Amino acid sequence: MRLVRSLVSGAIALAVFTSTHQLVRATPELTYSKVWTHSHATPGQGSEIPAFDPLTNTIWVAGIVGVDVLNANTGVLVTHIDVTAHGAVNSVAIHGGLAAFAVEAPSFSTACPSCDRRNPGKVLFYDTATTLPSTGVNEIQVGALPDMLTFTHNGRKLLVANEATPNRTADADYEIAPVWDPEGTVSIIDVDARTAVTVSLLGVPISGSNVRVNTGMDFEPEYIAVDEDDTKAFVTLQEANAIAVLDLDTNAFTAIIGLGAKDFSRKGNEIDPKDNDGVVLFRSVDAHGFYMPDAVATYQAHGKTYLVMANEGDFREDNDDRSAASTFGAVAPLDRLRVSNTDSSVGNLFAAGARSFSIRTENGALVYDSASLLDRAAHALGVYDDGRSRDKGVEPEGVALLEIEGRTYAFIGLERALKSTVAIFDITHPQQASLVKVIVTDGDLSPEGLAAYKFGRSYYLAIANEVPAPGHSTTHTTLYRLQLAEED
Repeated sequence: MRLVRSLVSGAIALAVFTSTHQLVRATPELTYSKVWTHSHATPGQGSEIPAFDPLTNTIWVAGIVGVDVLNANTGVLVTHIDVTAHGAVNSVAIHGGLAAFAVEAPSFSTACPSCDRRNPGKVLFYDTATTLPSTGVNEIQVGALPDMLTFTHNGRKLLVANEATPNRTADADYEIAPVWDPEGTVSIIDVDARTAVTVSLLGVPISGSNVRVNTGMDFEPEYIAVDEDDTKAFVTLQEANAIAVLDLDTNAFTAIIGLGAKDFSRKGNEIDPKDNDGVVLFRSVDAHGFYMPDAVATYQAHGKTYLVMANEGDFREDNDDRSAASTFGAVAPLDRLRVSNTDSSVGNLFAAGARSFSIRTENGALVYDSASLLDRAAHALGVYDDGRSRDKGVEPEGVALLEIEGRTYAFIGLERALKSTVAIFDITHPQQASLVKVIVTDGDLSPEGLAAYKFGRSYYLAIANEVPAPGHSTTHTTLYRLQLAEED
């Protein structure tokens, strides 16, 4: 009953919010109901990235020490696959009964002083029917810190984003000499041959605006999406505020496109820059936000390819490139806003993240941005975290797309709300995208990865929540059933 009350009150608050701001366009009503929540009990197991296998009707959840395989009907654990002998698992992808794990090298510890996550990582292959390592070659070396991976639609190639993040030398757990930043790359695995090539971003032509090449790091691939005909892949370079285009016929990058910056002084782009003051007030401010997308997905609309991006924002892991805006003379309410200290100057502030999701053409042109809608919707539902106001707001991170009865929906995970929150947009017409629902789940927190899928005649959304909610000791994965309401 507690969940039901939360959903009802959330629906009322959202209805009031949208009627006031007229931000929701009339579409067939999308409804949702919770199917189950799974609590990941294996010590150290997180819930970060889910992937659905239609051959076995299971959901595979990657989370640090291994992968939990769940019965999609019940949420009951089928098996836990431990990968700690190889390192830490960051992601899982599935195609045609083959599961692929992205595993970074073991990190430095007192038990392993020679370990270093900057060493080459691995991709491990498992058979989804047996949950055992696949036959033949089932382990392939890739670049440093493989953070995400995805199959092409035909399953012939597996693309791996090797983020290759340098270590935080100020943290004792990362004090490894010499200090070096391995090259960020993408590995392309031929699935049949089980061979890999690793592709560099060095020397790739740069266009667009506000590409950050002053971070003290090279380009670090974050997330990959493939176009419908498997000819191109689009790779987010989050810290650099750019996206790279990968030609899958030649296995070479062809372009790096800067994504520009969002003007928070423009009407509709308001933010609450003042944290922990007990007041959430969205206002126009003299500052910009780099889009810096994390997850990206592609879809076709009206014969064209569009990219859907969650504009989370991200500074360096050691935070050496961020400062309070007061460093550049800003006064309240902007004084505590976190900004880039390599891009900002007095009267010209640049924050990380656009606090929104965007839709762009494949050449990077912006066709839709959700403006201040995500922060405002979270506030209307009572889940906006004022403690995050100075630093990226609700932090849109995960993206999943699903076509339901001829309409295309985007599911946007908000990592930094007070409860697990996923906004649902109808993006059937890219320039006229509209918010239709927001799912808030009691007892869950911090959605990291999403998987939306159709099985049989039903539609589902799996939400991997990477942080234990208050009062809980484990992370959770939750499944929702989705449907369009019958018209009268």
